[in-house]
Amino acid sequence: MGGHDAGAQHQFTGFAKYFNAYTIVGRRNCVLATYASLLAIGLFFKLKPKKKAAVTEK
Repeated sequence: MGGHDAGAQHQFTGFAKYFNAYTIVGRRNCVLATYASLLAIGLFFKLKPKKKAAVTEK
């Protein structure tokens, strides 16, 4: 009938075991990895030391 077929489980190995488009957990892990990478990039640029202007004598 309609619904999920428990007999058609996917057997993933390696990277695809945690990041895939077939399972809810795999999709969630992809989303979390995307959010974490965007946050890391944002924090990197926010916390990066600023360049000081060159001192010029008058």
